[in-house]
Amino acid sequence: MSGEEFVPLSLPPLLIGICAAVACALPGNFLVLRRQALIGDAISHVVLPGIVVAFLLTGVVATWPMMLGAAGAAVLAVALIEAVRRLGRIEPGAAMGVIFTSMFAGGVLLLEQSDTSSVHLDVEHALYGNLESLIWLDATGWPSLWDAEALAGLPPELLRMAVALAGVALFVALFWRALKISTFDEGFARTLGIRTGALGLALVVVAAVAAVAAFDAVGSIIVIAMFICPPAAARLMTDRLERQVAWSVVFAALSAVLGYVAAGYGPIWVGGQDAVSAAGMIATVAGLILAGAARFGPCRHRAGAPAG
Repeated sequence: MSGEEFVPLSLPPLLIGICAAVACALPGNFLVLRRQALIGDAISHVVLPGIVVAFLLTGVVATWPMMLGAAGAAVLAVALIEAVRRLGRIEPGAAMGVIFTSMFAGGVLLLEQSDTSSVHLDVEHALYGNLESLIWLDATGWPSLWDAEALAGLPPELLRMAVALAGVALFVALFWRALKISTFDEGFARTLGIRTGALGLALVVVAAVAAVAAFDAVGSIIVIAMFICPPAAARLMTDRLERQVAWSVVFAALSAVLGYVAAGYGPIWVGGQDAVSAAGMIATVAGLILAGAARFGPCRHRAGAPAG
């Protein structure tokens, strides 16, 4: 593929996929170690009431109002999950189940009992995504990368995911020591003056923001897979947290690149005619990487022990 075809058609989706995968994998490392890996699945359920409320308030079906509504619902769900977990003294998985099923049911009821039931709400803005359609129409080839006029026509999802990735990376960098200590020994972290409750809530909120930002571009399939597969595979490669995070970033980026290429060209290589879903293939590649790490990873026999 020449630059005239690759840059406008494939470069933006690839970059968006990589940013989304890495943005989810970074907090996913701590969520996996804290046994909260399914928070991405929970978020995919709780955004529905946020989408409906955003439509009721604005009266329009548009990306930004629905993204803000979904983000607000996700943050509210995180706060409620923490409240139920701490006040009810139940495990995080049970708290997630209570909150995300309740909020999803509330969203369905709100949808049916309001005027939105007769309107086509394009929920793919926040749930499904369509990575293949995020092309750069103003690009003419590699010179467009330094053409200010052409750069102004980049898909807005790329900037949004780049900002989300930068925010997640900054959070992890600023609170690295506190996150590391509280993840492995919460009691010791408290003796050092670390507010473990607030830090845990902030971690899940950051994960929720990354997930909601990614939903519009890549869909919930990739989001859920990237929260779990790259960090879990990385855990099987090393016992050191620093190396685990590095491995997870490599695995996430590799999943995005290989999955996107395989989705577009894989069927042709085996004699097919049509491409397959990029989101589904990226999640599949992430699962295959996890399977390979589970079979050949040097730490596969000690995966149950915490990393250091």
